[in-house]
Amino acid sequence: SLSLSLSVLSLCSLFLSLCLGLASMVIVFFCNTYYIMILVWALYFLLHSFSSPLPWATCGHPWNTPNCTQDFRRACYGRMGIGTGTGDQSTGMRSPVIEFWERKVLRLSSGLDEPGDISFHMVLCLIATWVIVYFCIWKGVKSTGKVVYFTALFPYVVLVVLLAHGITLPGAWDGIVFYLKPDWSKLLEAQVWIDAGTQIFFSYAIGLGALTALGSYNRFHNNCYQDAFVLAFINSGTSFFAGFVVFSVLGFMAAEQGVDISKVAESGPGLAFIAYPKAVTLMPMAPVWAALFFFMLLVLGLDSQFVGVEGLITGIIDMLPPKSALGSVRREVVVAVCCFTCFLIDMSMVTEGGMYVFQLFDYYSASGITLLWQAFWECVVVAWVYGADRFMDDVARMIGYRPLPYMKWCWSYITPLVCVAVFLFHVVNYKRLTYNTAYTYPWWGEALGWCLALSSMLCIPVTVAYKLLRCKGSFRERWQHLTTPVWGRHHMEYLAPESEAKLLPPAGAKSSLHFESVI
Repeated sequence: SLSLSLSVLSLCSLFLSLCLGLASMVIVFFCNTYYIMILVWALYFLLHSFSSPLPWATCGHPWNTPNCTQDFRRACYGRMGIGTGTGDQSTGMRSPVIEFWERKVLRLSSGLDEPGDISFHMVLCLIATWVIVYFCIWKGVKSTGKVVYFTALFPYVVLVVLLAHGITLPGAWDGIVFYLKPDWSKLLEAQVWIDAGTQIFFSYAIGLGALTALGSYNRFHNNCYQDAFVLAFINSGTSFFAGFVVFSVLGFMAAEQGVDISKVAESGPGLAFIAYPKAVTLMPMAPVWAALFFFMLLVLGLDSQFVGVEGLITGIIDMLPPKSALGSVRREVVVAVCCFTCFLIDMSMVTEGGMYVFQLFDYYSASGITLLWQAFWECVVVAWVYGADRFMDDVARMIGYRPLPYMKWCWSYITPLVCVAVFLFHVVNYKRLTYNTAYTYPWWGEALGWCLALSSMLCIPVTVAYKLLRCKGSFRERWQHLTTPVWGRHHMEYLAPESEAKLLPPAGAKSSLHFESVI
């Protein structure tokens, strides 16, 4: 993805500018819309962390039920989808942290067809979060880059502090051993490969277009090849290191409750808003560790949100006709309109049925299916439409040497085949969407989810058909015309070395060049 911007400069307008570009923008728009809810919940927990005892550590609050118990050994920790178990099925006892999450934060209704009332407190958190995002990116990547120095580096400081504290807790080493000791039998399960593949695609922002948008701001001779390896190393290394932090605390939590670690290990929001909040209640100075953890989570989420929104804004601005009234609109206005549009959609996620809406977006709009589909066609365009060898030549002209042949094999064969295999795994193992295994989404809810997925996936075939029908000549002539690389003046100016570029006539067409490089 880092080096994809090179190919976009000369790829045909059919596949990149109109197909892949639009598809990636639809995906990143949906992703920006629902992902910010993680930040909203983190901010809400952070604001409630400045009290002792923590509100989710005890019963007796207005949101608690008579079945609430602080004896967590009597509560059920069975894994049940995006949340955790609702209580002991035999005694009906419920954990206060689960009741705080479901009855105070989410105020969960009985289903998607019961949206219920809007939470005033969550709306305030949502407004605050979007305001922070807006003022961090409204001036462009230069101002955003300064903010990212803090948002990207501060979480590492917190992770080190949490790990230093976590390894001193009783049972921490049992959690670390559980983390490092793999269950090899899981490799035989298709779902494991599906989850791993989609997590890599989502974690690296592959197919979202955000990295391409940010890469378009780099200098021509920037070593994107090296950046790709650095990005992979830092991303995976950070995840691996964070695992020690998480499982040291989960080991302590399991030891305190006298249960197996697998009973307290969760994923997704279940880990961030149920398992870890419960863990900090068992620590001394619980409010300090809770505030530190949720502030780190908020900063991490803001960092990801900046990238996603910046990628969307860059694409929108570059699509605006430069000499029209829309092209003269200030960046601040475009950012405000985009943030406000996402905010309006987010209002459906701060209702009592908001979690069901959030899960629809999470499961369909930017899911593994859509990302795999997008990544497959990106590889096809780069390797087979534009040409892998030509792309290698462009990269060599950019960084001064040719990448390893392995990269060409990845673009041409390995990555497309992996995408197809995991995509088929998804289709074959598709299951109806449920929440907490107890609530199954209605047919119209699933239909709405598939509309979200198809809204990006259909950008490619629909645009192909549309452009083919509008062109003149035979089918072969139309196809050749639409798949012939565009070697315009701006592209030649961009690809030319500095000495050659000086010979070209000046052109104040940054927007045109930038449009080609981003979309």
